[in-house]
Amino acid sequence: MAKKGKLIGIGVGPGDTELLTLKAARVLETVPVIFSPKSSKEKDSIALSIVKPILEKRNDYKRLMIVAPIFPMIEDKEELEKVWTTASEMIAQYLDSGRDVAFITLGDSSIFSTYSYVQKKLIGKYEIETIPGITSFTACAAAKNEALVEQNDILTIVPKIDERLNDVLDTSDSIVLMKASRNTSDLETTIEEKNRPKEIYSVQNCTRENEKIIEGFSNEKPYLTTTIIKFKDD
Repeated sequence: MAKKGKLIGIGVGPGDTELLTLKAARVLETVPVIFSPKSSKEKDSIALSIVKPILEKRNDYKRLMIVAPIFPMIEDKEELEKVWTTASEMIAQYLDSGRDVAFITLGDSSIFSTYSYVQKKLIGKYEIETIPGITSFTACAAAKNEALVEQNDILTIVPKIDERLNDVLDTSDSIVLMKASRNTSDLETTIEEKNRPKEIYSVQNCTRENEKIIEGFSNEKPYLTTTIIKFKDD
């Protein structure tokens, strides 16, 4: 019986190709199949654009199998479950043929990553390796040349604000709003009016050529926008 391939989840970092880990780059130089999801047919994969300089150096680049399934940006859990199941079945076909598959994802492979959904469906059935990547929020702090947390500070990472907002604002020392492009004006006003001294800054397209650091919230709010709130309590 032919040996099955291995699934390798790769966090490709926030945007700069040079921020790929050495291990990620080594795998990308040889892996026969790359899964690079994108949100729609019309949009290119940002993760793929990050690793493309590595892939283009391969002697077999023109023969490299790059699969780009659609992972729509929707919140319908039933529909998303269908998407993840279909993607997992596609990956399984390549693994069953004995080929390793690299699933590339922005930032780190374990933080709000599309990879995690297929990882859960395939774990126990195939060999799986997960390679971490630099997160957007640590890259943002580096771009600002400021520490994200110090000493006993509590860091809270928030993908979406809900009824837990007041608890988060009361108990956190630093807050990362991961999907800041979804911020509402009401949310921003609530945070700004919180009676605690604070610093707010946003980073658009962190580590990319069009990176922009903004004091406060971003008005433009491109997709790759992260906002950081640092409370300055004595």
